[in-house]
Amino acid sequence: MNRFLSPEPNVKLEKAFSNPFRNLIATAQTCYSGKGIINEDNITEDYRKLAKSIYKAGHHTTLQHAHFQFAISNVSRQFVWSFLHSHPFYNSEQVSQRYVPVRPGNFLIPPLKGEALAVYEKTISLQMEAYNRLTERLYPIVKSEYLRRFRAYEKNKKGIKGNQSRAKLMQLELPMYSSVKRLEKEVVKKAQEVARYVIPVAAFTYLYHTVNAITLFRYYRLCKMYDVPVEQQLVVEKMIDEVLTVEPLYKTILEEPLETEAIPEYQFLQSVKSKQSSKLSKRFLMEFDAGLDGRTSKLIDYRQNNEAVLAQSVREVLGLTSSKLSDKKAIKLVSDPSQNRLLGETLNLTTMSKLSRTLSHVSYTFRKRISHTADSQDQRHRTTPASRPCLHRHITDEPDYITPELIKQDAKLERGYQATMEQTWEAMNRLKALGVSDEFAMYLLPNAVAVRFTESGDLLNLRHKYAMRLCYNAQEEIWRASLDEVEQISKVNPAIGKYLLPPCTSRDMADVRPVCPEGERFCGVKVWRLRLKDYRRII
Repeated sequence: MNRFLSPEPNVKLEKAFSNPFRNLIATAQTCYSGKGIINEDNITEDYRKLAKSIYKAGHHTTLQHAHFQFAISNVSRQFVWSFLHSHPFYNSEQVSQRYVPVRPGNFLIPPLKGEALAVYEKTISLQMEAYNRLTERLYPIVKSEYLRRFRAYEKNKKGIKGNQSRAKLMQLELPMYSSVKRLEKEVVKKAQEVARYVIPVAAFTYLYHTVNAITLFRYYRLCKMYDVPVEQQLVVEKMIDEVLTVEPLYKTILEEPLETEAIPEYQFLQSVKSKQSSKLSKRFLMEFDAGLDGRTSKLIDYRQNNEAVLAQSVREVLGLTSSKLSDKKAIKLVSDPSQNRLLGETLNLTTMSKLSRTLSHVSYTFRKRISHTADSQDQRHRTTPASRPCLHRHITDEPDYITPELIKQDAKLERGYQATMEQTWEAMNRLKALGVSDEFAMYLLPNAVAVRFTESGDLLNLRHKYAMRLCYNAQEEIWRASLDEVEQISKVNPAIGKYLLPPCTSRDMADVRPVCPEGERFCGVKVWRLRLKDYRRII
């Protein structure tokens, strides 16, 4: 396997289930035990033989008990997006590019040589320069917006010019310094949140990542699939090695990785002639974007009887007839936070509540186009699954990216942003001309690159997603996509859509105080007093 020129991925098993192999046997035997729970110390059968038998039969729930927590570093954002976070059965806590500045030198460098390596490294330097420049130049724009939101800061503005640099601001020795320092901190975070759009997906990240045994086995079996098979195989092999060190008996049932040629996406795409690939991709992109009708996220399908089915499900839970509880009242009972007070709880209790689980019968499907960085947050909503692409099939020789609203506020800034995108694509085209694989060239893709996919969700999980992402503290692009979706749901199912709300509005309706759950992170806007059509934000 080719090794990277940058530091290798670091994988360490931090926490592990004790005796995981014996536990899977004990749990399996308990299913058929007439003597109660089978303890790990009381296993009587040949457990290796039994393990192989239940594994081959597909009885894998016994493997889900054991969990493993890994500390992972020196891995790319592309790997995390394409592999670690592309399925529902995991938990991660990853360092945020929104709040933590990106530092030079923290990027994956593929095994390139000569001119190809020079082009790659020069492009990353260019992207870093653009990132630092954007952070600095966005600062006064963000600061101005913050001062509009937080009028209290107006009292502390004496002697502080609106376009004063953050470096000078930090040097101030004034009585209101603590207040100014807090403003400075928030403004810088917002500026770098938007500036990160030019950073390549090769940027290193670090995270805690927890999976159960069956998910880890699936990782290993499919570690050679698109989009980053070299990095995937390297990281997953290290994960497996760490686990086998504490539980070597897993070798009894562990299957070897499938070869790339055996993976269906690879098999099909090999049948498409390379000379046609670029033309086919461009046609696809044009067709997809035309179908959005100018939206970020377009509602393309929903169940025809959503409201009627939801209402009837509520009546079934409560044992009532339609004459006793109308459709309108039934939907209000489960969806209105003033009546279903669980919707005002910080802990998401809807999956546990008998009444709230009726929301799972309502579903919607959206086709959307958002940036790689926004989708990296969108995919964390693991219960609203999407069919994300083999990304190299969407990348052509022409720049294709998302521009944040904040950058659009300054024409000169936007031109510089556009120039960075054009230089990035020129570099990727040059790498391909030099024979560099799509896999390695794509590490230069900026966070801004457009990602197109279809996403579906039931109302139970969409409601929670919208509560999180309609908050004005949510990343601006995913906030805008969520607003787009709620507006469309409200048109086709008004009795349902009217209750898809940010957390502060739900808490206000449920009479929970304080209304905003963010504490000192309050966004500065009393959103709970606004109608959906009045939602506006730039930062």
